[in-house]
Amino acid sequence: MYLEIVSPEATLFTGEVVSVTVPGINGDFQMLSNHAPIVSLLQEGTVKIQGNVSIDEAFEDKFSKDSNGDTVLAISSGTIEMKDNKVIVLAD
Repeated sequence: MYLEIVSPEATLFTGEVVSVTVPGINGDFQMLSNHAPIVSLLQEGTVKIQGNVSIDEAFEDKFSKDSNGDTVLAISSGTIEMKDNKVIVLAD
């Protein structure tokens, strides 16, 4: 599935991923390929990306790796939309 992470400053990431886990307002949830369409608010936490992730050099300082080797991004709030195997995260 295709993931796009957009912040007020720039588009931080675009690319194919295996899964995305986000901090929803009712708890963390994960999306895989062919997930049902969804729109949800996000709260403070981390966006976890699984897959062969290549971060643009200009934004490497915003991302880190967790103990499992997954790429993570800390956010303070945001919105997520999943539709037709495309996930868009609008993150603050």
